[in-house]
Amino acid sequence: MKIRMVIELPQKEAADSIVQALETYKARLRASIERTRRRLAEFEARYGVSTAYFLEHMTAEDLEGGDLEYVEWAGEARLLEGLERELKELEDVRYHLP
Repeated sequence: MKIRMVIELPQKEAADSIVQALETYKARLRASIERTRRRLAEFEARYGVSTAYFLEHMTAEDLEGGDLEYVEWAGEARLLEGLERELKELEDVRYHLP
């Protein structure tokens, strides 16, 4: 289901500012996704397993850093999911400027 949102602005320059802000935010999301992927890759290389395997089969006791490292790795995985979902939502936005 598509949702249509109408924004009325006093002048075209305001629309340009909004479009630029969206593009800037998407760029920041992409940078955050890359940082998070690098962090996940570090965990994966250290333990020789994928993040998916880690989430399904491992516990804090399986990691050298224990609870803290478990929370960090799982947190990075969840963060990546959220960042990718948000970026997809923004990339699916279509707008038409007169």
